[in-house]
Amino acid sequence: MVMTIGAGASLWLARAHADAPHLNEADPAAMAVGYKEDAAEVDKVKYPNFAADQNCANCSLFQGKSTDAWGGCTLFGDKQVAARGWCASYTNM
Repeated sequence: MVMTIGAGASLWLARAHADAPHLNEADPAAMAVGYKEDAAEVDKVKYPNFAADQNCANCSLFQGKSTDAWGGCTLFGDKQVAARGWCASYTNM
């Protein structure tokens, strides 16, 4: 019975996570860290620490699988970030 409850809770969390709103670049929290949905659009002058191989999917703050198009981020609560995105809080895994 414990397994059934655990599986049900996991399914519920997965569905809740999938329904989470996407972070908008105009969101004040996103703007504060220079979040872009597409890392190719990062202002490289403003963020000189940005490297072409960095994106949300390979950041330690990303709470999704590397194959997910969107996933949670510890910075943005219940909003999902684009896996191909980037922000100044990027941290290597």
